[in-house]
Formats: sequence, structure tokens, C-alpha cells
Amino acid sequence: MHRRVVLLLLCTLLAAPDGARAEPPIRIGDVSSYSALPVGTRGYRQGWELARDQINARGGVLGRKMEIVARDDAGKPVDAITQAVQLVESERVDLLTGGILSHVGLALADFANQKKIYFLASQPLTDALILEKGNRYTFRLRPSTFTQTAILAREAAKMPAKRWATIAPNYEFGQSAVASFKAELTRLRPDVEFVNSQWPPLGKIDAGATVLAMMSAQPDAVFNATFGPDLVKLVREANTRHAFEGRSVVSLMTGEPEYLAPLKDEVPSGWLVTGYPWDTIRTPEHDAFLKAYQERFKEPPTIGALIGYINTLALAAAIDKAGTTRTDDLIKATEGLRIESTPVGPIAFRALDHQSTLGVYLGRLALKDGRGVMVDWRYVDGKDYQAPDNVVAARRPQ
Repeated sequence: MHRRVVLLLLCTLLAAPDGARAEPPIRIGDVSSYSALPVGTRGYRQGWELARDQINARGGVLGRKMEIVARDDAGKPVDAITQAVQLVESERVDLLTGGILSHVGLALADFANQKKIYFLASQPLTDALILEKGNRYTFRLRPSTFTQTAILAREAAKMPAKRWATIAPNYEFGQSAVASFKAELTRLRPDVEFVNSQWPPLGKIDAGATVLAMMSAQPDAVFNATFGPDLVKLVREANTRHAFEGRSVVSLMTGEPEYLAPLKDEVPSGWLVTGYPWDTIRTPEHDAFLKAYQERFKEPPTIGALIGYINTLALAAAIDKAGTTRTDDLIKATEGLRIESTPVGPIAFRALDHQSTLGVYLGRLALKDGRGVMVDWRYVDGKDYQAPDNVVAARRPQ
């Protein structure tokens, strides 16, 4: 009798029309440095959770729910690969996304290339990801160091400063950022010279030694690419020694809320920075995102939250355009993909190098009501500062 009931149920399910059977979810594997960089990745996760749930509430993509399976890479390339293998082989995800540290992002991109699986890198900034180490399976959302430093260099070229120093973490991102900034500023201002470069290890800066070495070179201006706890230590030591007084400072990412908040009232006013002035952006798209995010999480968004949100919108748009999660179809769909509505406005993905045209907010730092804010800011569209075609052709594998 029991066997007969089971057989009847199976027959009923098999005979049911397609619309009566629940479609399996689209499974997306996310690998990010959740434990190594909690300040940056907490908001990132909340951002993609919000976008995922909004998409699913509207019926999902292709009539299927989006499911994101998150794994922690601990900030280590070897751990990232271990997690990616498990996601692909055990969890059977349809595609991969994530990454925040540049050397981890490069490892994931190489894995995607070897395994021939679609990978949308959400946050790694290194130019190599889409140039020297670029591959057909890897796309990138955030503006590269090439784009961000080109925007900063354009403004730096207007400054009277001729003698420049650089301070950046000694790993892929920092090296890439300094190289790109130097190249672009020198192109725009052949009269400038770089008189000192400091390369503190990531997460282990000796702020006193770094500041003293910079000061001894007597630069007119400084390009900084430190972030997180290293940035706090650097600013605190520099403030104690008045190291940046009388010097222009151009600083990558320092206007992002997750890096401004720990500085509290020690924020160095006047620095030219890229960041995210979440509380003074007035557009319908951003207002909707801000309202939904704050209602759900009871806190303001970080740049990570914004990226996590837009990254998920981009994945949904690519899958919808492809009409499937098959890798080759996703690649074709993402090359030239345009997303009209995001919190920052329209963005697109270039077929040439798989880089998105997401831009940056550029402005100055100021102290307001005991916290750091960006003032005199503007949004700079990334499409106007992409690597030129000839640069891509020369540096990206064919």
C-alpha cells in the first residue's frame, strides 16, 4: 500500500504541467574576505542581501529565485580557491562573484579561467584583473585603479605641487595604484617628480617611520592609498607631527564611510579623495536604495553596501539578458550589457576588457558634527576614464 501511494505521488508530479513545478533557484557562489575585512564586507553582504530579496520579491530572474551561497576567503588567495572549488564542485553553483582584496581577486579570476566558469569580481581594484591577467570568464564591477587614479591625477595636475611622495600598502592594489597615478600625473605634468615612496605592509604599518621618511624628502604633495586600520594609524601619527600641513594630499578611497568613521574627529580636512557621500546624494534611484537599506538594517550604507547591491543587480540583468545561466551565454550577455537603473545611474560593461563603467564620487574631506564627510563632491562617470583601446590591446592577453 505504501509503495502504491509513493508511485502515485511520483506519477502525479511527473504529469504536472511545467508551471506547477517549482523551478530550482539560480545558485550564485560568493567568495569575499568576510573575516579579514569585516568593516568593508559587512555592508557588502547587507547590500547583496537587500538586492537579492528585492529581486526575489518581484519573481526572481527567469521565473527562478536567486540564491547566494557566501564563503569567507580570510583574505588569503589559497583559502579563496579552496572555497571556490567547494562552491563549484559541491554546492554546484551556476556562477561566481565576490572578491575585495586585489591579490585574492586575481586568484579567483585565474580559477574562473581554468574552470571555465563565469566570474563577476565585485570589489578588487587592481588593473591586472582586466588587463595583464584578464580572461574571457572574468568581469569587474568597481572602477579600477587606472580609472580612479586617472580621475585623481587630473585634479592633482591642477595643483602647483611639483615634488610628490607616495604611501601605499605593499601588495598588488597599492603597487597598481601608485604605478597608475605616477604614469598619469607625469603624462599630464612632465615637470613633476616623485621624491619618495613608502611601502608599508598591509595591516602592519609602522606609521611613525613611514611619516618621518615621507617628511624627510620634503615633498609638496602626497598620494596616499592606505586604508582601514593602516589609514587611522597614518593619520594619527601625521596629525601629531603636523606632517601634512602645507602639503596637498590626494587619497584613494579615504572618503568611503567605512574608512572615514574610524577617524572620528581626526579627519584630515581638505584632502582630495574618492568616496561615497551617501547622506547628500539626491536622486530618485539613490533615495530609494537609501530608504530601503536604512529601513532594513537601521544604519547608513557603506561603499561596500552600494557595491554589493549594484553587483547583484548586474548579475540579475546578465542572467535575464542571457536567458540562461550557461557560461558562454552569460559572457555574451554581459559584454555590452547596459543597466539603466542603479543607485548611481546607468552603467554598462565594456566588451573590450570586461570592465564596467561605474564611476566614483570625487570631493574634499571636512569635519562636520564630529565626523568626517565629503564636501564639494561630484560624481565622475567611469566611462570617461577607462583604459584606452590601445592600452587594453597592449596589456590584455588576446
